[in-house]
Amino acid sequence: MNTKKILFYLLAAVLCGCVPVASLHCLYTDADIVFEEKLLGTWVQEPNDPKTTWEFSRIDEPNNAYKLIFTDEEGRKGSFKAHLVKLKGKLFLDVFPAELPWEMEDPNKVDWPYNSFFLIPAHTFIKIESIEPRLKMRITQESEMEKLLKDNPKAIEHTSIEDRFVLTAQTKELQAFVLKYADDERMFGDEVALDRKKAGM
Repeated sequence: MNTKKILFYLLAAVLCGCVPVASLHCLYTDADIVFEEKLLGTWVQEPNDPKTTWEFSRIDEPNNAYKLIFTDEEGRKGSFKAHLVKLKGKLFLDVFPAELPWEMEDPNKVDWPYNSFFLIPAHTFIKIESIEPRLKMRITQESEMEKLLKDNPKAIEHTSIEDRFVLTAQTKELQAFVLKYADDERMFGDEVALDRKKAGM
C-alpha cells in the first residue's frame, strides 16, 4: 500500500468510498467544542438494511469527544475520534483517525516499518444540518473542493501530495474558510441522512 493510499484509507472509509478533504490542523479550539447527548447511539443509512452504521459513544480523553465507529455495507470498519464544533451557531464534526493503519500489534509483520515515520494523519470536516429526528450531514469531497480552489486558489492555504491536496491553514483560518463556504456544495456536498437504529435491528 503506497503512501497516498495509507494517508487517506481511514478517512475515505467514513465517506463510503468518496475521498474527503484532508487538513493538517483541526477545526476547533477548546472554546469551540460542544457535546450533544442526542448524537450518542447508532445511526443507520437505510432503516430496512442496517448494514452501514455510524456509532457514536462518549470517550473520557480528550474531554467532550466522541468515539465514532463507521461500518460499511461489507463490514469494513473505521475508528475515529470526533469533536462537535460550534461556530457562529453552525455545527460541524472534526473527525480524526483513532487508530492508524500502520499501528500493528507486531511491527515486524509490516513490510516497510520505517516508512511509517513519514506518514501524516489528517483531520476531515463534516457539516451537521440536524441531529433529530434524523441525523443529517454534509461531508467534504475532494473532487468538489478542487473546483472551489481552482476558482479561488487563495481561498485557503493548501498543498499537493502526489495527485491529492491537503489543507495546511491554521485553525482560525480554517474556521473562517468553513463558515464562508458552509452553504456551498463545493465545500460540503451531498446530504447523508441517517436514522437512529431501532432495538432489535
